[in-house]
Amino acid sequence: MQKRLVVCVLVLLLMAAIALSGCGKEEGLIKVRLSEVTRSVFYSPLYVAISLGYFEEEGLELEITTGQGADKVMTALLSGEADVGFMGPEASVYVYNQGQDNYAVNFAQLTTRDGSFLVAREPNPNFTWEDVRGKSIIGGRKGGMPLMTLEYVLKKNGLIPGEDVEVLTHIQFALMGGAFTGGEGDYVTLFEPVATALELEGAGYVVASVGEDSGEIPYTVFCARKSFMEENKEIIQKFTNAIYRGQLWVQQSTPEEIAEVIASSFPDADLEVLTKVAKRYKEINAWATTPVFTEESFNRLQEVMETAGELDKRAPYAELVTNEFAEKAMELVR
Repeated sequence: MQKRLVVCVLVLLLMAAIALSGCGKEEGLIKVRLSEVTRSVFYSPLYVAISLGYFEEEGLELEITTGQGADKVMTALLSGEADVGFMGPEASVYVYNQGQDNYAVNFAQLTTRDGSFLVAREPNPNFTWEDVRGKSIIGGRKGGMPLMTLEYVLKKNGLIPGEDVEVLTHIQFALMGGAFTGGEGDYVTLFEPVATALELEGAGYVVASVGEDSGEIPYTVFCARKSFMEENKEIIQKFTNAIYRGQLWVQQSTPEEIAEVIASSFPDADLEVLTKVAKRYKEINAWATTPVFTEESFNRLQEVMETAGELDKRAPYAELVTNEFAEKAMELVR
């Protein structure tokens, strides 16, 4: 009996030691509050980095909120509710041009083109942009990248928004799919996996990739307030290291492998849908291969903003973009 009691005590002590060890590891992680613009397979390298534990290995614990729009993410960032914002870099241009002192600085690029797809009510394997003439498209929020890129593509194809095609801008980003299935608009631009979900329901059909037709644009990037970045360089570096590892893994992996790894970030989507979507994004080279945000890309972004009539004055690349962390990540991560 005494021997059995000793054994039980030893087991309990061992379990307590393991529990304390686990708590210590968790407590040792630095919490980073990340506000993402939306949840989409388009951002697979981020979810890969989360799922494979790259952030934890860098000593970071992510607390993620989904803003549903770059304007809301930027608000969270500037108010101090988020440490890092993940959205289109156009938001940082607007803030800088408004004279904000503690503006957002972009430090890592994740995607290289628009990730939305044009969805029609009927299949059209021979679709051309001329097919939208005289029709209506639910296009997103005025001043946001989805709408500006769509209008950029329309103009490239000789279609003037408001004249040759009606572009609807009054519907919130998160409600666009529901508005379309509810009967509004002839077309809608949607991110994945929402576009594929509509196809499976027979409620819509992907007929074009906005990103493929727009060309390369720095569509989504990570940014932080100038003050946070200056005071937390090590955190930004560790964050960028994890993102770059996710980018490398995605480059080397198949759509099937990507779908399996990111599945935990999309509990309501089945593996077949995630695989199909990952394949779509791979085919249009949607993901940046490194976190570097080039000046050429930044200038193209501002060209798109000017074309959309949303930019009166260009913002300086040197103030709004830093590649210090991206370049160091490429040296550190092999």
